[in-house]
Amino acid sequence: MRRYCETCVARISFVRVKYLFLTWLTVLVGSWVLYVQYSTYTELCRGHECRNAICDKYRKGIIDGSACSSLCDKETLYMGRCLSTLPNNQVYTGSWGDHDGIIQAPVFDKPTRGTSVEKFREMVFNHLKSKLGEQANLASLVSQILSVADGNRDGRVSLPEARSTWALLQMDEVLLGLLLQDRGHTPRLLGYCGDLYMTERIPYGPLYGLSLPWPLASWVPSGVQRTVDQWFTPSWPRKAKISMGLLELVEDVFHGTYGSFLICDVAAARFGYTDRHELRLTDTRAVVPEDEFRRAMRALRCETDADCVYGTDCRTSCDPSERRCREEPVQPNLAKACGALKDYLLRGAPAAMREELERQLYACMALKGNAGQMNMEHSLILNNLKALLWRQISHTKDS
Repeated sequence: MRRYCETCVARISFVRVKYLFLTWLTVLVGSWVLYVQYSTYTELCRGHECRNAICDKYRKGIIDGSACSSLCDKETLYMGRCLSTLPNNQVYTGSWGDHDGIIQAPVFDKPTRGTSVEKFREMVFNHLKSKLGEQANLASLVSQILSVADGNRDGRVSLPEARSTWALLQMDEVLLGLLLQDRGHTPRLLGYCGDLYMTERIPYGPLYGLSLPWPLASWVPSGVQRTVDQWFTPSWPRKAKISMGLLELVEDVFHGTYGSFLICDVAAARFGYTDRHELRLTDTRAVVPEDEFRRAMRALRCETDADCVYGTDCRTSCDPSERRCREEPVQPNLAKACGALKDYLLRGAPAAMREELERQLYACMALKGNAGQMNMEHSLILNNLKALLWRQISHTKDS
C-alpha cells in the first residue's frame, strides 16, 4: 500500500511538472507571437506620425487639399484599422462624415519649393504625355485634373493645392484611378491632403472566395483553395453582372479615351464589387499604359521567353538574335479576363446556355497577340460574350 502511494505521488508530481512546463512553453510562445505582431504593427503602421507630418505641412501653407481641413482642423476625418503591408505605404480604413473609405498615404517628402501656378498646367501636361504617350485629348484630361486640384472649389488652384496634386500624380495608381473613374471602374476619390488621399470603400472583395489570413493561406493547397472559393460567391445572375463589369473594363482600356492599357494582374484579389454587384478595380497598380509597357520591354534583356514578363502576367517573347524582349504582348487583356472568369461563370450556369458559354469562353481564352492587331476578332468575341450574358440576366432583378 505504501509503495502504491509513493507511485501515485510520483505520478502526480510528473503530471504537475508536465503541465507547468506546457504552461510555461505556451506563455513563452504566446509572448513571442505578441511581440512579433506588435513589432510588425509598429513598423508598418505609423498613422499618427504620418498625420502629424502632413498637418505640419498644411499649417505651414506648403500643401492644401479638399481633406486637409477635416483631417487637421476639424478632426472629422478619422484613420481606423491599419491595413498596411509595406512601411512606406500607409493604408487604413477611414471615415469622413457619412463616408466610409480607404485612406492611403505613401510616406515620402516632396520638395517644399514649388513652381508658379501658371506653370502647373504645363507640368501636368508633360507628365501625362510621358506616361500615356501622344494622345489627342490630353488637354481635356489636364482640365479634369485641375478641377480635382481645386479642393476648396473657389475656381482657382492655389500653389499649396498644386503641390498636393503634383505629389498625387507621381503615384501611378492615383493617376490611373482618375483615368478610369468616369466609367465607374475604380473606387471614387473622396478627398486628399498632400500625398494622403481617401477613396470610397468597396464592401465586397476579393472578386470571389475568401481572403484567408497569411498563416492559413500558406497551408491550404491551391487546388483546395480554388474549390472552397467557388462556395463563397453570389448567385449566378449576380456573378454574370459582375463579370459584365470586368468585360466592360477590358473594353474601356482597349483603345480607350486616353490610349490603350494592359491589365497585368487579373487575380480575383485585384477586384471587388458593390452592394449593387458592380465591379470595381480595387488595385489600379495592376493596370499599365501600353506605351510604358513597350518601353520597359524594349529595355529588357533576355535569354528565354520566361525573362520577358512585366508585373504578374503581361508577357512578350524573346528575340534570340537581339537577346531583347519584343514589344508585342503575347496575350490580350480579354483572353486573361476570360481565363479568370471561366470557373467563376461556369459553376452554376443555367443548363440552357452552359455549352454556348463554355464555347465562347474557350474561344476568348485562345486569343493571342496584341489586341490592336486583331480589332475585329477581339470585338466580335467581346460583344458576343456580353450579349450572351445580358440575354440571360436582362429580365432579372439583378440586371
